[in-house]
Amino acid sequence: MDQLPVLLGVGGVVLLSSVVAVRVSIRLGFPSLLLYLAIGVVLGESGFGIRFDNPALTQSLGLAALVMILTEGGLTTRWASVKPSLGRGIALSTVAVVLSVAITGAALHWLLGLDWRLALLWGAVLASTDAAAVFSVLRSAGVGKRIVGTLELESGINDAPAYIAVVVLASGATVDWSLPLLVIYELAAGLGIGLLFGWLGAMALRRAALPATGLYPLATVAVCVVAYSSGQLAHASGLLATYVAGVVLGNSKLPHRSDTLSFAEGLGWLAQIGLFVLLGLFASPSRLLETLVPGLVAGAVVLLLARPLSVVLSMLPFRLPWREQAFLSWAGLRGAVPIVLAMIPLSEGVPGAEQLVDAVFVLVIVLTLLQGATLSPLARLLGLAKPAEAYEIEVDAAPLDELGAELLQVRIQKGSKLHGVYISELGLPVGATVSLIVRSGAGFTPQKTSRLQVADQLLVVTTASVRDAAERRIRAVDRAGRLARWRGEDGR
Repeated sequence: MDQLPVLLGVGGVVLLSSVVAVRVSIRLGFPSLLLYLAIGVVLGESGFGIRFDNPALTQSLGLAALVMILTEGGLTTRWASVKPSLGRGIALSTVAVVLSVAITGAALHWLLGLDWRLALLWGAVLASTDAAAVFSVLRSAGVGKRIVGTLELESGINDAPAYIAVVVLASGATVDWSLPLLVIYELAAGLGIGLLFGWLGAMALRRAALPATGLYPLATVAVCVVAYSSGQLAHASGLLATYVAGVVLGNSKLPHRSDTLSFAEGLGWLAQIGLFVLLGLFASPSRLLETLVPGLVAGAVVLLLARPLSVVLSMLPFRLPWREQAFLSWAGLRGAVPIVLAMIPLSEGVPGAEQLVDAVFVLVIVLTLLQGATLSPLARLLGLAKPAEAYEIEVDAAPLDELGAELLQVRIQKGSKLHGVYISELGLPVGATVSLIVRSGAGFTPQKTSRLQVADQLLVVTTASVRDAAERRIRAVDRAGRLARWRGEDGR
């Protein structure tokens, strides 16, 4: 009890320092994970002397944090944005992972003299990209939605096959004809469990009348966590189940959806901060210097050989322009996920696992600095940089159970075709009406001649029976303007 104020104080200072690090990292243009890792190293044995060297606990806490990160990633993934990139994202997160493991393993077997199982283990650990690292850089890269959607799906899905490969190789299981069937089962079952829990959770949350708004975000996150647990207990991919459940829930018409996404985003940041600081605590700077050369060799193999080849081969059916393939090859950032995966063979006592963990630390730091600093210039050099595109229209719903009605809160984003549309042209179904517009901090009741503008916030009152039709109409006009019906846009 005497130490509790000190522990809470240290935790609060670390959290505040990490929040400040987000602003610093955005200005510098590279992921904040490096600053979080630095905070952990400063607190560790080479700094303030906090000793933390339990690989099993690090692995468990790391996977728990990864579940929270995937939950946030799934909930904030807009299906309309990633749907056109679905095939490419799946190919990169499955076929490209297999190719990357094989290419990296063969190269490191030849260059570093590792035995085949350990070399393939290195390849499996390094095959997964990191969503947090990728998108903290992509925010400032200014590339098109097709590339962003592909990378978003890849980083959300490829953790699952990489995790399966690491577990199989670290456990010493026999690699035979049954292994592909096992992988297919785990991925298919994880997908099915995620879809089931996402659908059931969305249906239950829409029908439930919870006594407090803050309970909806908690219940939504809990559904994703239960999906992970169910997937693992079914010997399926719990990580894939988590992400898929999050995607289904995030794209369902949940009550208080905006509050849920804000809560999930904060929880995701907390998980990232805690995970990176924890990994920084575990790192030993004196050991990292000893693995500098193997780490740089592995980084060069991944960056210059395995990643480009796996992208080119997996994208052959899609005939992507070479410029986009080059950008996808360079944008595969590694972050916390490879470090967490490297803890699995270390906790299993695999010979050479400690060198793998230390080398991955070196590789993550070097590649993050190199790729993070050059991603935006590369996008401009390849002619892929684009002006800011409109985000998907934000529509939040709050149920009014006793009245049989709902409130839709709409924010008009920059680039939306809702800009300039008159209320009379909005074409909402009978039973739905715009009751309030908030513009520049002031609210007013709109007339038929009122014209919508970017940054307006609309409050739409609708009966429950036409709620879906009203939201579809708003989304259709957001995408295609007042002539949405003539252009075949139905807002789905």
